[in-house]
Amino acid sequence: MERGKEQGMVVMPQQNPLEQLQAKFKEVESNFRGWLAKQSLPVEAAVVTTTSAAQGAAIGAFMGTLTNDVSSSLPTPPQASLDPQAMASLKQAQALSGGPLFQARNFSVMTGVNAGISCVMKRLRGKEDVQSSMVAAFGSGAMFSLVSGMGGPNQIANAATSGLFFALVQGGLFQLGQKFSQPPAEDVYYSRTRSMLSSLGLQNYEKNFKKGLLTDNTLPLLTDSALRDVKIPPGPRLLILDHIQRDPELKEKQGRRR
Repeated sequence: MERGKEQGMVVMPQQNPLEQLQAKFKEVESNFRGWLAKQSLPVEAAVVTTTSAAQGAAIGAFMGTLTNDVSSSLPTPPQASLDPQAMASLKQAQALSGGPLFQARNFSVMTGVNAGISCVMKRLRGKEDVQSSMVAAFGSGAMFSLVSGMGGPNQIANAATSGLFFALVQGGLFQLGQKFSQPPAEDVYYSRTRSMLSSLGLQNYEKNFKKGLLTDNTLPLLTDSALRDVKIPPGPRLLILDHIQRDPELKEKQGRRR
């Protein structure tokens, strides 16, 4: 009898708690991105800026704990004994080696401004390219210079110089990343689609688009039935169609075809 009971029992496989946590996190992230994509530009920019600033503050606070000892060892001679150029150099050194709160503020401003400008540029231009990346980097570099006190006596000129330096570095890194991450030849026809799905947290459905040959050129023509044919569920279909309606470039192409 006992052996029969053991044979009749079904042993359920135990799921890895870490995998469950990762799946839950991805679900929450996907829902958040879907909600954010439906918001107006000011709301989306404010949320993206705030969350990125919080992340930057955490990174800055951590970096500040590492550089706190260096900051305390820097000499602080009287300002009267230094010429303006030497004083500006001292301030730059202090700005790069401040304590946790100091660095949290600097990184918060830098990352928040960068993410906010990137969000606005991407929504207005309908794409994320090197120009948008450099504009965002210029803004974050200029604000970092003003907030951190690296500018010295001529803050405006130094803010512009810092912004230009950040823009050139960011532009170079963007181009370098593009060069080493070129997709296969067939994926070139799905670059816009991939970017759209990634922004909506629906990158898992890229294979559905490829299976149905729904390339970038077909985006303005997409309908609910076309997405249904490639086995995309109702929720993601609504998010995709809503994104296309909100995209200025795709919406313009829809009007031309009609």
